Amino acid sequence: MMDKPKVYFMDARSESPDTSLINKTVTVFEAAGFDKMINKGDVVAIKMHCGELGSSAYLRPAYVRAIADKIKELGGRPFACDTTTQTYGTWGSRVTELDLVETAERNGFSSATLGCPFLSADGYVGTSDYRVDVPEGYLLKEAYIAQAIAAADKVIVLTHFKGHGMGVIGGALKNLGIGCQSKRGKFSVHMGRHPSYGIGDSTVFHPENFKGKEADPDWELLENCCPLGLFKVTEKDELLWEREKCINCLGCGSWMNPRGIFEPNLANFDATDIAIADAALGVIHAVGRENIGFINVAVDVSPKCDCAGFSDLPLVPHLGVFASKDPVAIDQACVNAAKNAPGTPGSLAEEMGIDEPGERKFDLGGGAIEGLSEQTTINTAVVNGLGNREHELVHAQPLGRDRFAFPPDPRPTKVRFAKMFEKFQPFPFDKYDGRGYNRLEKVDIDAVKGDDITVDPHSHQDAAYHGDGGWHPGDDDTSYHPKGKSTNGTSTNGTSTNGTSAKKDTKAKKE
Repeated sequence: MMDKPKVYFMDARSESPDTSLINKTVTVFEAAGFDKMINKGDVVAIKMHCGELGSSAYLRPAYVRAIADKIKELGGRPFACDTTTQTYGTWGSRVTELDLVETAERNGFSSATLGCPFLSADGYVGTSDYRVDVPEGYLLKEAYIAQAIAAADKVIVLTHFKGHGMGVIGGALKNLGIGCQSKRGKFSVHMGRHPSYGIGDSTVFHPENFKGKEADPDWELLENCCPLGLFKVTEKDELLWEREKCINCLGCGSWMNPRGIFEPNLANFDATDIAIADAALGVIHAVGRENIGFINVAVDVSPKCDCAGFSDLPLVPHLGVFASKDPVAIDQACVNAAKNAPGTPGSLAEEMGIDEPGERKFDLGGGAIEGLSEQTTINTAVVNGLGNREHELVHAQPLGRDRFAFPPDPRPTKVRFAKMFEKFQPFPFDKYDGRGYNRLEKVDIDAVKGDDITVDPHSHQDAAYHGDGGWHPGDDDTSYHPKGKSTNGTSTNGTSTNGTSAKKDTKAKKE
């Protein structure tokens, strides 16, 4: 019997630099043996998700940077990458390479922040790819892998684990089976031109719900939503669709579904979830099983994917970081962790009644349609031989603080700053009797720590004139005059009663 694949895990608690989530990502990288996989001179693709414009739950660039720095330390040449998306109606901000790179930079991903180049792995349009046969596929028998990923010597699949409207879970398998596919690979996974499960065949079409040009001022959008021009509004106000030519680009859904013209078929969603596992296996064929490692960062576990232009309240609290050579095992480990966790108060998990530990979180919290299963892609990946759902969870140990010291200048403070502080004195010793700053000597600290503030706003002031335009209690003036004149002939706005400006120098007042 084959040994269970190991999934290396560290929880989300942090108490020191070496237990920060970012540094834990490096720790599980090493625990899983990815450092032994990379040789000097290897070109290493870091497959990440830069987030749709408007999304906020995607992994911070610092996670990618930590992995890139580690790869460079090992002698490799890293590059970070994502792929262009399907058309997604009008909201897609990563449809072309220009869109993708611009969105990535707006979300904080650039060569400066990543420590390595950021590429569109499938080219400008999304057709730069490498075709591979998948004879073991449960549904797909071929896949189209983004060229830059297929060309890399090694691949680290760095995934933000979360929900997904169609895929139900967005883990390592989804990052392979969708994220590593070219545009035509995505069309295939989404069942383009499939005789049973494609939108053209499986969607129930209700042209009668189009009420005519006069009733729908945006009717031209219906004709222009398809890049192949498969929709036509006739002179008789009839909506025609050459559905047999549909490639499942998804450009029409945002216009047809709200109008009731399309009635999506659950079978298309289920078939897509199956196809994700087959396409993921295609990446393994293209790259080589021995040349790829998987890291899932299960934080900000949003209900929907980072490809949405928004991020909802996380379904569950931060779960931690995971690493494995087996994409099936790592996704199952994350699903199990989410299942065993309580739902986040006020989140969709609470709204859907799945917030108790032991409840499956993504069937209702991730999937866009009731009836989808968080296990479909994982189970298919077991059937097609991609990986093993059964696994051994290994708790990785911190590597120690010294491993993560700030690299630019590790010298102690005196060595770094003694001469600079002598030259550019940061503390004003020459002011206020050597105490440096204009501050009250004592205040009633306890008075402002409770829920209710009962302290007189002026009762704590017992200092002399401070140059703020007025005299404070405790000086030669024993009363407080917020707006009126003081007993010494100076108003609280800093102007004397005879029209001259009051002195604002403490030294001068003392003299």
